[in-house]
Amino acid sequence: MAEMHAPPGLRGDAAGDAAAFAQQSSQQPLLILAALIAVYIVLGVLYESLAHPLTIISTLPPAGLGALIALRAAGMELSMTALIGVILLIGIVKKNGIMLVDFALEGERERRLKPAVAIYEACLARFRPILMTTLAALLGAVPLAIAVGPGSEIRRPLGITIVGGLLVSQMLTLYTTPVIYLLLDRLHRRFGGRSREAEAATVPVSAAAEPQAH
Repeated sequence: MAEMHAPPGLRGDAAGDAAAFAQQSSQQPLLILAALIAVYIVLGVLYESLAHPLTIISTLPPAGLGALIALRAAGMELSMTALIGVILLIGIVKKNGIMLVDFALEGERERRLKPAVAIYEACLARFRPILMTTLAALLGAVPLAIAVGPGSEIRRPLGITIVGGLLVSQMLTLYTTPVIYLLLDRLHRRFGGRSREAEAATVPVSAAAEPQAH
């Protein structure tokens, strides 16, 4: 309307599909928040913990940051298609945290490793699977990101969002996830009751008491 130099009494407003799109755009933060809450609930039930799902969800902000940087570099806006890519990143990227946390918890519970040693071994053992799965998803999105021809304006934001999010998350999460894992473990020990060392100490005592009872 400013470029048309319309008279002061003439006012323009979005209608039809444009109005529906504007209304949906205002609900984007709620959609992302609902997706994160659903992921947290599922992970909380899976690990029976309130802390470890936060470690896994911590891998998502780098992915969102990478998606926004990629869209900015490509000169695109956060459209509905790009938002679908961000929601897809929630499912793709959190598998990095799941693989690390799952391996670390197994080492703590079965081999009685300290948290720092467990997460360190998890990073070494899971680096190759994480890299392979990330590259598979990233290379699968490259054709969408470089698409040309009819309909490419719809597919390209989706591919660029996935590629940018995976690149940044892959570079950052292998460094940030162990730090957050140890930080939340210390907070859980401080405010969450008994420590793992105390739980481990009860095992040999009860085991030693059984032969005496017989």
